[in-house]
Amino acid sequence: MILFPEMNLSFFEKNTSKILVCEPKNKELNVLDWISKNKLLIEDEVLKYGGILFRDFNLYSVSEFNSFVQALSPNLLEYIYRSTPRTKLGGKIYTATEYPADRSIPLHNENAYTLSWPEKIFFFSVLVASEGGETPIADSRSIYQKIDLSVRNRFEEKGVLYVRNYRAGMDLSWQEVFQTDKKEEVENYCKEHSIVWEWDKGPSELTTRQVCQASLTHPETNEKIWFNQAHLFHISNLDAATKKSLVDEYGEECLPRNAFYGDGNPLELEVLDHIREIYEQEKILFKWQKGDIMLLDNRLMAHGRQPYKGERKVAVAMA
Repeated sequence: MILFPEMNLSFFEKNTSKILVCEPKNKELNVLDWISKNKLLIEDEVLKYGGILFRDFNLYSVSEFNSFVQALSPNLLEYIYRSTPRTKLGGKIYTATEYPADRSIPLHNENAYTLSWPEKIFFFSVLVASEGGETPIADSRSIYQKIDLSVRNRFEEKGVLYVRNYRAGMDLSWQEVFQTDKKEEVENYCKEHSIVWEWDKGPSELTTRQVCQASLTHPETNEKIWFNQAHLFHISNLDAATKKSLVDEYGEECLPRNAFYGDGNPLELEVLDHIREIYEQEKILFKWQKGDIMLLDNRLMAHGRQPYKGERKVAVAMA
């Protein structure tokens, strides 16, 4: 059987990471009808490659994106226990992380700093930046295999501890992160998700601590994958000036966010640098085109964001 006979197929790839690109041969293709007929095959290919980029599907509005997503994954998720600011665009469609345009967002798997995460994540290119703004991706299977065995073993033995300190005017408020202003609802969420919390600890309104996985075995492919955000949450992810400012003002113990080994011991800088270098080696970069939709298996494929100039808008849905 020829895979997707209605499509021209190609790849964006780097080393052992690659993503399938589908472009219709017929520009009049009924997209939703095609998805309905090929849904299971699409899911199989996402498991094989980690993701698919759908290009030239003639979808340009957020409502059309929502219809596309619903056709593949009708059970969309709300974005609760947030780590970044986003704006809701309607339904369960959000903006991509709203972060200064001149900064990059490191490669990561969505919500890998928690014990629950979306299985799939969709990106929709609404407005393409005049320069930069790519959404780099990298295969989490390749990342796992290339990380030094001793580093992998240490992380898998101990897990990763994420510590977050919330206070007014610094990073995200606890009200935004938990999407409520009721302390009881925060506590209930923490109880359900194995998060240790403490109100009014020192200068912080709320402090949370959660030990999470360093890696996973994918439940469908049975492959080992690197799955955490230690390199992103750790204070060393910040530029030197921001790091110094935060440490001077709040001290090492009360930083907005930080990561440790699961036993509370500090992560070595050389280990984090090694992990970041592996991500960089496997990073696939491609230029967005208006109307592109990228579907990723959130466990198999990490994503990030390049700095950019001009106006950029990417919508996101999680399922």
